[in-house]
Amino acid sequence: MGFIIACTIIVLYVYLVTKAIYIAKTAKDNVGSMIASGIAGIFLFHMTENIGMVMGLLPITGVPLLFVSYGGSSLITSYIMLGILLNISSKRQKTIFVR
Repeated sequence: MGFIIACTIIVLYVYLVTKAIYIAKTAKDNVGSMIASGIAGIFLFHMTENIGMVMGLLPITGVPLLFVSYGGSSLITSYIMLGILLNISSKRQKTIFVR
């Protein structure tokens, strides 16, 4: 059961990073694109660092696994970064109602 859950978490992280890169590509301005690509990089770094620590390929550090490991400030900042990504994603849509 652990292998299935681990594979599911890895697939969800890969989906999250690819979605963040897609948001960075389709952002309306360069600032939004840079912020979204930076957030995608942070998510990718945390994911690879934790997978490498578990496999024994990288040294053990205090980087928590996003949305899984217990850490109050890490969880809050992860949700804030996810909210910023959603805001950048919503701003690329054209407005229908213009005053």
